[in-house]
Amino acid sequence: MRKIALLTIGGLLLAAPGRLLAQTVDPTFNADAPFVRNIRPDRPGRTITTNMVPLGQVQVDAGTNRFEPADATGFGPTRTLSGATLRIGLPSHIELRLTQGYLHPTDRLAAVPSRAAEGDFEAPVPSTTLPGGFAPLTVGAKFLASTVPNGRSQVVLLGELTLRNGDASFPDKVLEPGARLLISQQLGQRYGLEANVGFRQRGFRAADSKLGTYLGTLALNGPLGGNFGFFVETYTTWQRESELAPGATVGLYWRPLPNLRLDLNAGQGFTSTAEGFLVGAGLSVRLPK
Repeated sequence: MRKIALLTIGGLLLAAPGRLLAQTVDPTFNADAPFVRNIRPDRPGRTITTNMVPLGQVQVDAGTNRFEPADATGFGPTRTLSGATLRIGLPSHIELRLTQGYLHPTDRLAAVPSRAAEGDFEAPVPSTTLPGGFAPLTVGAKFLASTVPNGRSQVVLLGELTLRNGDASFPDKVLEPGARLLISQQLGQRYGLEANVGFRQRGFRAADSKLGTYLGTLALNGPLGGNFGFFVETYTTWQRESELAPGATVGLYWRPLPNLRLDLNAGQGFTSTAEGFLVGAGLSVRLPK
């Protein structure tokens, strides 16, 4: 409970300046800043940006990561996950989101504890094929909480729901609701500091909240010169009765056009309950110009 209280207080403290600035700054003052004008994808890290796709435009953020799953996931050895998020700008400063992942199949088998025939101990033995194929679809929406869009300080609310579809090999599929508070602070004209505080749980019962997963992130991004830039992020996840599972992500991107960006990324979890080393690449495009 102490962690929840600290996050709630921290989120309110961060959100308050964003609301005040958004109410007092001319909405046209910052509209042409490179941080606002250029494309800002919801990748390559775990931080989701406060950037919202304008009405009448569509954005796709796609990529592939090669990663070492956390020990507790049951996804086995190093896997490859590809995915894409379709983002659609709607009226009233709302962004509709559809996220589809594809976990590339593997020939390896999952190792599960099994009672040995001649001993009173458990030994890991190959049992079933590891999950693979299309993952359950996640639908969601961003809602602008700030008064003025594209302000130097922004506050956005994100709600999501992961469905029970996807490949039959994924075990124990249930509806998974989630929510995040997204906060950003523009630094100068091109740099940005962004933070997320969120929660996701499996199912809608009150008891399911005890097994829900909390997430906190802090990311910095900005230019390196020309059309190149960087992304660096630290994050942690945890449950009510588990330790923190921190990690970090770094990335480089190239933006040949304001509405087109390519990136390379690498990351590392720092505990056995976090994902291990990962590398990946991605592409983001927004249409029409």
